[in-house]
Amino acid sequence: MRANTWMGKTRVEVQNVPDPKILNSHDAIVKITSTAICGSDLHLFNGFIPTMRKGDILGHEFMGEVIETGSSVRKLKVGHRVVVPFPIACGRCGACQRGLTSVCQNSNPNAGMAEKIMGRSPSGIFGYSHMLGGFAGGQAEYARVPFADVGPIKIEDDIPDEQMLFLSDILPTGYMGADMCDIAPGDVVAVWGAGPVGQFAIVSARLLGAERVIAIDRFPYRLQMAKEKAGATDLINYEEASVLETLEDLTAGRGPDACIDAVGMESHIDVGPLHAYDSAKQMVRAETDRPHALREAIMACANGGVVSVIGVYGGFVDKFPMGPFMNRSLRMRTGQCHVHRYMAPLMERIRAGQIDPSFVITHRMSLEDAPRGYQMFRDKKDNCEKVVLSP
Repeated sequence: MRANTWMGKTRVEVQNVPDPKILNSHDAIVKITSTAICGSDLHLFNGFIPTMRKGDILGHEFMGEVIETGSSVRKLKVGHRVVVPFPIACGRCGACQRGLTSVCQNSNPNAGMAEKIMGRSPSGIFGYSHMLGGFAGGQAEYARVPFADVGPIKIEDDIPDEQMLFLSDILPTGYMGADMCDIAPGDVVAVWGAGPVGQFAIVSARLLGAERVIAIDRFPYRLQMAKEKAGATDLINYEEASVLETLEDLTAGRGPDACIDAVGMESHIDVGPLHAYDSAKQMVRAETDRPHALREAIMACANGGVVSVIGVYGGFVDKFPMGPFMNRSLRMRTGQCHVHRYMAPLMERIRAGQIDPSFVITHRMSLEDAPRGYQMFRDKKDNCEKVVLSP
Protein backbone atom coordinates (compact mmCIF):
# COMPACT_ATOMS: atom_id res chain seq x y z
CA MET A 1 0.00 0.00 0.00
CA ARG A 2 0.96 3.68 -0.21
CA ALA A 3 1.63 5.59 3.01
CA ASN A 4 3.09 8.91 4.13
CA THR A 5 6.28 8.24 6.09
CA TRP A 6 8.57 10.25 8.35
CA MET A 7 12.06 10.36 6.87
CA GLY A 8 13.75 12.84 9.18
CA LYS A 9 13.34 16.42 10.30
CA THR A 10 11.18 18.41 7.83
CA ARG A 11 11.05 15.47 5.43
CA VAL A 12 8.16 13.14 4.67
CA GLU A 13 7.73 10.79 1.69
CA VAL A 14 4.85 8.77 0.30
CA GLN A 15 6.19 5.25 -0.20
CA ASN A 16 5.16 1.68 -0.85
CA VAL A 17 4.98 -0.16 2.48
CA PRO A 18 3.60 -3.57 3.53
CA ASP A 19 -0.15 -3.82 4.02
CA PRO A 20 -1.23 -4.03 7.68
CA LYS A 21 -2.26 -7.40 9.07
CA ILE A 22 -4.38 -8.65 11.95
CA LEU A 23 -1.92 -9.15 14.83
CA ASN A 24 -4.39 -9.64 17.66
CA SER A 25 -7.87 -11.14 17.72
CA HIS A 26 -9.26 -7.73 18.80
CA ASP A 27 -7.83 -5.92 15.74
CA ALA A 28 -9.62 -4.62 12.67
CA ILE A 29 -8.25 -3.45 9.33
CA VAL A 30 -9.74 -0.22 7.98
CA LYS A 31 -9.56 0.93 4.38
CA ILE A 32 -9.06 4.65 4.77
CA THR A 33 -11.34 7.00 2.86
CA SER A 34 -10.26 10.30 4.45
CA THR A 35 -7.33 11.37 6.58
CA ALA A 36 -5.91 14.72 7.65
CA ILE A 37 -2.75 16.53 8.64
CA CYS A 38 -2.96 17.69 12.26
CA GLY A 39 -1.15 20.61 13.83
CA SER A 40 0.51 18.18 16.22
CA ASP A 41 1.88 16.29 13.19
CA LEU A 42 3.95 19.41 12.56
CA HIS A 43 5.76 18.81 15.87
CA LEU A 44 6.92 15.50 14.38
CA PHE A 45 7.71 17.13 11.05
CA ASN A 46 9.80 19.82 12.76
CA GLY A 47 11.71 17.26 14.81
CA PHE A 48 10.51 18.18 18.29
CA ILE A 49 9.07 14.81 19.34
CA PRO A 50 11.68 12.16 20.23
CA THR A 51 11.75 8.45 19.34
CA MET A 52 10.68 8.82 15.71
CA ARG A 53 12.29 6.41 13.27
CA LYS A 54 12.83 6.74 9.55
CA GLY A 55 9.94 5.09 7.72
CA ASP A 56 7.32 5.53 10.46
CA ILE A 57 3.81 5.96 9.01
CA LEU A 58 2.29 9.26 10.11
CA GLY A 59 -1.26 10.36 10.81
CA HIS A 60 -3.81 10.04 13.61
CA GLU A 61 -6.94 11.59 12.09
CA PHE A 62 -8.63 9.09 9.83
CA MET A 63 -11.82 7.24 8.97
CA GLY A 64 -12.87 4.58 6.52
CA GLU A 65 -14.45 1.19 5.93
CA VAL A 66 -13.82 -1.99 7.92
CA ILE A 67 -12.51 -4.69 5.56
CA GLU A 68 -11.33 -7.33 8.04
CA THR A 69 -11.81 -8.12 11.74
CA GLY A 70 -10.09 -10.35 14.26
CA SER A 71 -11.90 -13.36 15.70
CA SER A 72 -12.73 -11.59 19.00
CA VAL A 73 -14.26 -8.46 17.45
CA ARG A 74 -18.02 -8.42 18.06
CA LYS A 75 -19.34 -4.90 17.43
CA LEU A 76 -17.71 -4.12 14.10
CA LYS A 77 -18.47 -5.96 10.88
CA VAL A 78 -16.90 -5.88 7.46
CA GLY A 79 -18.46 -3.00 5.55
CA HIS A 80 -19.04 -0.75 8.57
CA ARG A 81 -18.07 2.89 8.06
CA VAL A 82 -16.12 4.17 11.05
CA VAL A 83 -14.22 7.11 12.52
CA VAL A 84 -11.17 6.07 14.54
CA PRO A 85 -10.14 8.07 17.67
CA PHE A 86 -6.46 8.96 17.86
CA PRO A 87 -5.84 7.58 21.39
CA ILE A 88 -5.81 3.79 21.51
CA ALA A 89 -7.77 2.51 24.50
CA CYS A 90 -8.46 -0.95 25.88
CA GLY A 91 -11.79 -0.02 27.49
CA ARG A 92 -11.14 -2.18 30.57
CA CYS A 93 -8.37 -0.62 32.68
CA GLY A 94 -9.01 1.77 35.55
CA ALA A 95 -8.32 4.84 33.43
CA CYS A 96 -10.67 3.74 30.65
CA GLN A 97 -13.39 2.91 33.15
CA ARG A 98 -13.18 6.51 34.38
CA GLY A 99 -13.40 7.85 30.83
CA LEU A 100 -9.72 8.82 30.75
CA THR A 101 -8.99 6.98 27.53
CA SER A 102 -5.96 9.03 26.50
CA VAL A 103 -4.13 7.62 29.53
CA CYS A 104 -5.20 4.00 28.98
CA GLN A 105 -2.94 1.76 31.05
CA ASN A 106 -2.78 -1.11 28.55
CA SER A 107 -2.46 0.28 25.02
CA ASN A 108 1.14 1.50 24.93
CA PRO A 109 3.52 -1.44 24.48
CA ASN A 110 6.46 0.95 24.91
CA ALA A 111 5.27 2.42 28.20
CA GLY A 112 8.77 2.17 29.66
CA MET A 113 10.06 4.69 27.12
CA ALA A 114 7.35 7.19 28.01
CA GLU A 115 7.88 6.71 31.74
CA LYS A 116 11.49 7.85 31.46
CA ILE A 117 10.30 11.22 30.12
CA MET A 118 6.84 11.64 31.65
CA GLY A 119 6.91 9.64 34.86
CA ARG A 120 3.85 7.65 33.78
CA SER A 121 2.83 6.57 30.31
CA PRO A 122 -0.20 7.89 28.44
CA SER A 123 -2.06 5.70 25.96
CA GLY A 124 -0.71 4.57 22.64
CA ILE A 125 -1.37 6.96 19.76
CA PHE A 126 -1.54 6.25 16.04
CA GLY A 127 1.46 7.51 14.08
CA TYR A 128 3.03 9.46 16.93
CA SER A 129 6.48 8.10 17.86
CA HIS A 130 7.72 4.88 19.40
CA MET A 131 7.50 6.41 22.85
CA LEU A 132 3.73 6.33 22.34
CA GLY A 133 3.56 2.82 20.97
CA GLY A 134 5.14 2.86 17.53
CA PHE A 135 1.72 2.30 15.92
CA ALA A 136 1.46 2.86 12.18
CA GLY A 137 -0.64 5.93 11.43
CA GLY A 138 -3.55 6.67 9.17
CA GLN A 139 -2.02 8.74 6.38
CA ALA A 140 -2.14 5.60 4.32
CA GLU A 141 -4.45 3.42 2.28
CA TYR A 142 -5.10 1.00 5.16
CA ALA A 143 -4.56 0.91 8.93
CA ARG A 144 -4.60 -1.70 11.67
CA VAL A 145 -6.88 -0.63 14.52
CA PRO A 146 -6.30 -2.35 17.90
CA PHE A 147 -9.16 -2.77 20.39
CA ALA A 148 -11.58 -2.40 17.50
CA ASP A 149 -14.69 -2.87 19.64
CA VAL A 150 -13.64 0.03 21.89
CA GLY A 151 -12.35 2.82 19.66
CA PRO A 152 -14.03 3.22 16.27
CA ILE A 153 -17.49 4.75 16.15
CA LYS A 154 -19.88 3.60 13.44
CA ILE A 155 -21.37 6.11 11.02
CA GLU A 156 -24.75 4.69 10.13
CA ASP A 157 -26.00 7.32 7.71
CA ASP A 158 -24.80 9.15 4.63
CA ILE A 159 -23.28 12.19 6.34
CA PRO A 160 -20.17 13.05 4.28
CA ASP A 161 -16.68 12.17 5.50
CA GLU A 162 -15.75 15.82 5.81
CA GLN A 163 -18.38 16.38 8.50
CA MET A 164 -17.38 13.30 10.50
CA LEU A 165 -13.60 13.00 10.02
CA PHE A 166 -12.68 15.44 12.77
CA LEU A 167 -14.43 13.36 15.42
CA SER A 168 -11.13 11.47 15.35
CA ASP A 169 -9.29 14.27 17.15
CA ILE A 170 -9.58 18.00 16.67
CA LEU A 171 -13.32 18.50 17.24
CA PRO A 172 -13.35 16.57 20.55
CA THR A 173 -10.04 18.22 21.51
CA GLY A 174 -11.44 21.71 20.99
CA TYR A 175 -14.63 20.74 22.79
CA MET A 176 -12.73 19.28 25.74
CA GLY A 177 -10.71 22.49 25.95
CA ALA A 178 -13.94 24.43 26.45
CA ASP A 179 -15.53 21.75 28.63
CA MET A 180 -12.62 21.95 31.09
CA CYS A 181 -13.31 25.68 31.53
CA ASP A 182 -16.53 25.06 33.50
CA ILE A 183 -18.20 27.83 31.51
CA ALA A 184 -21.08 29.65 33.19
CA PRO A 185 -23.53 32.05 31.52
CA GLY A 186 -21.89 35.43 30.98
CA ASP A 187 -18.32 34.11 31.01
CA VAL A 188 -15.56 35.55 28.86
CA VAL A 189 -13.19 32.99 27.30
CA ALA A 190 -9.92 33.80 25.53
CA VAL A 191 -8.45 31.30 23.06
CA TRP A 192 -4.78 31.43 22.08
CA GLY A 193 -4.38 30.02 18.57
CA ALA A 194 -6.89 30.10 15.73
CA GLY A 195 -5.71 26.92 14.06
CA PRO A 196 -8.23 24.09 13.61
CA VAL A 197 -8.26 23.10 17.31
CA GLY A 198 -8.58 26.73 18.35
CA GLN A 199 -11.49 27.20 15.93
CA PHE A 200 -13.31 24.26 17.50
CA ALA A 201 -12.52 25.52 21.01
CA ILE A 202 -14.17 28.81 20.03
CA VAL A 203 -17.23 27.04 18.59
CA SER A 204 -17.47 24.86 21.69
CA ALA A 205 -17.14 27.73 24.15
CA ARG A 206 -20.08 29.44 22.46
CA LEU A 207 -22.09 26.20 22.43
CA LEU A 208 -21.44 25.81 26.16
CA GLY A 209 -22.72 29.29 26.95
CA ALA A 210 -19.81 31.75 26.89
CA GLU A 211 -21.03 35.29 26.32
CA ARG A 212 -17.81 36.44 24.69
CA VAL A 213 -14.99 34.47 23.09
CA ILE A 214 -11.77 36.25 22.19
CA ALA A 215 -9.57 34.73 19.46
CA ILE A 216 -5.82 35.46 19.56
CA ASP A 217 -3.57 34.83 16.55
CA ARG A 218 -1.32 36.65 14.08
CA PHE A 219 -2.72 35.50 10.74
CA PRO A 220 -5.63 37.64 9.47
CA TYR A 221 -7.21 34.77 7.52
CA ARG A 222 -7.38 32.61 10.66
CA LEU A 223 -8.83 35.45 12.72
CA GLN A 224 -11.39 36.09 9.97
CA MET A 225 -12.42 32.42 10.08
CA ALA A 226 -12.66 32.60 13.86
CA LYS A 227 -15.13 35.47 13.63
CA GLU A 228 -17.14 34.47 10.57
CA LYS A 229 -17.26 30.68 10.99
CA ALA A 230 -16.47 29.82 14.62
CA GLY A 231 -18.32 32.66 16.33
CA ALA A 232 -15.56 34.63 18.05
CA THR A 233 -16.88 37.94 19.35
CA ASP A 234 -13.51 39.70 19.57
CA LEU A 235 -10.19 39.33 17.78
CA ILE A 236 -6.61 40.14 18.80
CA ASN A 237 -3.76 40.11 16.30
CA TYR A 238 -0.77 39.95 18.62
CA GLU A 239 1.54 41.44 16.00
CA GLU A 240 -0.60 44.57 16.02
CA ALA A 241 -1.57 44.95 19.67
CA SER A 242 -0.49 43.85 23.14
CA VAL A 243 -2.51 40.79 24.12
CA LEU A 244 -2.41 41.50 27.84
CA GLU A 245 -3.32 45.18 27.46
CA THR A 246 -6.12 44.43 25.01
CA LEU A 247 -7.59 41.73 27.25
CA GLU A 248 -7.50 44.20 30.15
CA ASP A 249 -9.48 46.67 28.06
CA LEU A 250 -11.98 44.06 26.83
CA THR A 251 -12.68 42.74 30.35
CA ALA A 252 -12.64 46.02 32.30
CA GLY A 253 -9.41 45.02 34.01
CA ARG A 254 -10.69 41.68 35.34
CA GLY A 255 -9.25 39.28 32.78
CA PRO A 256 -11.00 36.41 30.98
CA ASP A 257 -12.80 33.90 33.20
CA ALA A 258 -11.05 31.12 31.31
CA CYS A 259 -8.07 30.97 28.98
CA ILE A 260 -7.50 28.17 26.47
CA ASP A 261 -4.02 27.44 25.16
CA ALA A 262 -4.63 25.81 21.77
CA VAL A 263 -1.06 26.46 20.60
CA GLY A 264 1.35 24.28 22.57
CA MET A 265 5.06 23.70 22.26
CA GLU A 266 5.85 25.83 19.21
CA SER A 267 4.14 29.06 20.23
CA HIS A 268 5.33 32.22 18.54
CA ILE A 269 5.53 35.78 19.75
CA ASP A 270 6.52 38.96 18.01
CA VAL A 271 10.28 39.43 17.78
CA GLY A 272 11.76 40.05 21.20
CA PRO A 273 14.24 38.75 23.75
CA LEU A 274 11.93 36.11 25.23
CA HIS A 275 11.15 34.59 21.84
CA ALA A 276 14.87 34.51 21.02
CA TYR A 277 15.58 32.94 24.41
CA ASP A 278 12.99 30.18 23.96
CA SER A 279 13.95 29.48 20.35
CA ALA A 280 17.65 29.23 21.15
CA LYS A 281 17.10 26.90 24.10
CA GLN A 282 14.73 24.73 22.07
CA MET A 283 17.20 24.44 19.20
CA VAL A 284 19.96 23.12 21.50
CA ARG A 285 17.49 20.91 23.40
CA ALA A 286 18.00 22.86 26.65
CA GLU A 287 14.23 23.44 26.59
CA THR A 288 11.84 21.19 24.71
CA ASP A 289 8.92 23.61 24.39
CA ARG A 290 8.29 27.30 23.67
CA PRO A 291 5.55 28.08 26.20
CA HIS A 292 4.85 31.74 25.50
CA ALA A 293 1.11 31.26 24.92
CA LEU A 294 0.85 29.34 28.20
CA ARG A 295 2.74 32.02 30.13
CA GLU A 296 0.53 34.71 28.64
CA ALA A 297 -2.67 32.79 29.39
CA ILE A 298 -1.67 32.49 33.05
CA MET A 299 -0.86 36.18 33.33
CA ALA A 300 -4.11 37.19 31.59
CA CYS A 301 -6.57 34.91 33.39
CA ALA A 302 -8.97 36.35 35.97
CA ASN A 303 -8.25 35.54 39.61
CA GLY A 304 -9.69 32.13 40.42
CA GLY A 305 -10.08 31.33 36.73
CA VAL A 306 -9.24 28.30 34.63
CA VAL A 307 -6.29 27.83 32.27
CA SER A 308 -7.22 25.01 29.88
CA VAL A 309 -4.29 23.55 27.96
CA ILE A 310 -5.02 21.49 24.85
CA GLY A 311 -2.00 22.51 22.77
CA VAL A 312 0.54 19.66 22.73
CA TYR A 313 3.63 19.90 24.93
CA GLY A 314 6.47 17.42 24.68
CA GLY A 315 8.62 17.83 27.73
CA PHE A 316 9.86 20.74 29.83
CA VAL A 317 9.34 24.50 29.85
CA ASP A 318 11.39 27.33 31.28
CA LYS A 319 10.34 30.50 33.10
CA PHE A 320 6.98 29.08 34.15
CA PRO A 321 5.09 31.80 36.12
CA MET A 322 4.45 29.67 39.18
CA GLY A 323 4.14 32.66 41.50
CA PRO A 324 1.21 34.26 39.66
CA PHE A 325 -0.35 30.84 39.11
CA MET A 326 -0.28 29.94 42.81
CA ASN A 327 -0.99 33.31 44.39
CA ARG A 328 -4.00 34.08 42.21
CA SER A 329 -5.83 30.79 42.84
CA LEU A 330 -5.74 29.73 39.21
CA ARG A 331 -6.64 26.22 38.12
CA MET A 332 -4.99 24.39 35.24
CA ARG A 333 -6.75 21.58 33.45
CA THR A 334 -5.17 19.75 30.58
CA GLY A 335 -4.61 16.49 28.76
CA GLN A 336 -4.57 14.74 25.45
CA CYS A 337 -8.23 14.51 24.56
CA HIS A 338 -10.26 11.60 25.92
CA VAL A 339 -11.84 11.36 22.48
CA HIS A 340 -13.99 8.31 23.16
CA ARG A 341 -16.21 10.14 25.67
CA TYR A 342 -17.01 12.98 23.26
CA MET A 343 -17.50 11.22 19.92
CA ALA A 344 -21.15 10.19 20.24
CA PRO A 345 -22.42 13.47 21.78
CA LEU A 346 -20.59 15.52 19.16
CA MET A 347 -21.90 13.30 16.38
CA GLU A 348 -25.40 14.17 17.56
CA ARG A 349 -24.57 17.87 17.53
CA ILE A 350 -23.41 17.48 13.92
CA ARG A 351 -26.60 15.63 12.98
CA ALA A 352 -28.66 18.33 14.70
CA GLY A 353 -26.96 21.03 12.65
CA GLN A 354 -25.39 22.73 15.66
CA ILE A 355 -21.96 22.50 14.04
CA ASP A 356 -20.53 21.62 10.66
CA PRO A 357 -16.84 20.86 11.34
CA SER A 358 -15.93 20.96 7.66
CA PHE A 359 -15.64 24.76 7.79
CA VAL A 360 -11.96 24.47 8.78
CA ILE A 361 -11.00 22.61 5.58
CA THR A 362 -9.14 24.85 3.16
CA HIS A 363 -7.20 22.30 1.11
CA ARG A 364 -8.12 18.89 -0.26
CA MET A 365 -5.34 16.78 -1.72
CA SER A 366 -4.51 13.23 -2.66
CA LEU A 367 -2.35 11.16 -0.34
CA GLU A 368 0.45 11.47 -2.88
CA ASP A 369 0.50 15.21 -2.22
CA ALA A 370 1.10 14.81 1.52
CA PRO A 371 4.66 16.24 1.46
CA ARG A 372 3.39 19.40 -0.23
CA GLY A 373 0.51 19.54 2.25
CA TYR A 374 2.90 19.42 5.21
CA GLN A 375 4.99 22.27 3.83
CA MET A 376 1.93 24.33 3.00
CA PHE A 377 0.35 23.79 6.42
CA ARG A 378 3.53 24.55 8.33
CA ASP A 379 4.34 27.68 6.34
CA LYS A 380 0.72 28.94 6.24
CA LYS A 381 0.87 29.18 2.46
CA ASP A 382 -2.25 29.95 0.44
CA ASN A 383 -4.15 30.69 3.69
CA CYS A 384 -3.87 27.02 4.66
CA GLU A 385 -5.91 26.13 7.75
CA LYS A 386 -6.58 22.38 7.36
CA VAL A 387 -5.51 19.78 4.81
CA VAL A 388 -7.59 16.66 4.15
CA LEU A 389 -5.99 13.83 2.17
CA SER A 390 -7.75 11.20 0.08
CA PRO A 391 -5.87 7.89 -0.32
